[in-house]
Amino acid sequence: MRLHSTPPSPGINAFERDYRRLKARQVRQILLVGLAFLAAFLISARVGEFDLPTLIEGVPRLFNYIGRTLPTLTFSNLGSDLANWYWALPTWLGLLLDTVLIAFMGTFLGMVGALALCFTASHNLTSNRVLTFLSRRVLEFTRTVPDLVFALIFVRAFGLGELPGVLAIALSSMGALGKLYSEVNENIDQRPLDGLRAAGADWFQTIRYGVIPQVLPNYASYTLLRFEINVRAAAVIGFVGAGGIGQELYFVIRQFIYADISAIVILIVLTVMAIDLTCERIRHRFIGREG
Repeated sequence: MRLHSTPPSPGINAFERDYRRLKARQVRQILLVGLAFLAAFLISARVGEFDLPTLIEGVPRLFNYIGRTLPTLTFSNLGSDLANWYWALPTWLGLLLDTVLIAFMGTFLGMVGALALCFTASHNLTSNRVLTFLSRRVLEFTRTVPDLVFALIFVRAFGLGELPGVLAIALSSMGALGKLYSEVNENIDQRPLDGLRAAGADWFQTIRYGVIPQVLPNYASYTLLRFEINVRAAAVIGFVGAGGIGQELYFVIRQFIYADISAIVILIVLTVMAIDLTCERIRHRFIGREG
């Protein structure tokens, strides 16, 4: 008895043809993306002077420099060695506190600026396209210019001290937080807003009762994350005279006071770690996650 196979239907043939075309297009796209990535990598390595032999040759010098910054500690005289290493601990702790407060005030002012612009920068909340365009461009400008550049400008305008650091971090934070806030705004559930508008609520009432309750946990999470980043940034912008522990660190680096370099760096690392852990716990509480 012979079995006759049923020829495939025209629909199956069409599906197989479409599937093969789709797979061929995906393969071409993967190849194009891979070639573009390879070209970008090679160009970046060339521009960045990334040279493996030079890197390998410089690694020992890097560790030698780090070794020179570390003091000699002996078990028999550990207390005295540590006291000599951290001889200026009260002064450094005061400067660290200044750095944290610079970051806090800069983050707060940046948050205020971001809140002032994030709603008009959201397409789903503002019908005036000109206002949306202008709000987005302001946020782009403030987050594109490096905070070190802002710090240099403000140091020139206001002199050395903490104020230039606060203003530099505030502008940089405003741009970054404003973008994040506006993206959160554009992902909210529109139904509460439609209900409020149907009930006759104005724009401010719609924002107050329809938007903020939905976005507040994300706002808080992003703001705390930005504060963590700004603590590090506040230490760096001190290099250009914007106050805080960074100004002291830049001084000891320039004077080749090696033991002080490692002492200050370790203090900064421990401070940032403590702030990161604290902010992490606060963020988890805001988003309803324990631990």
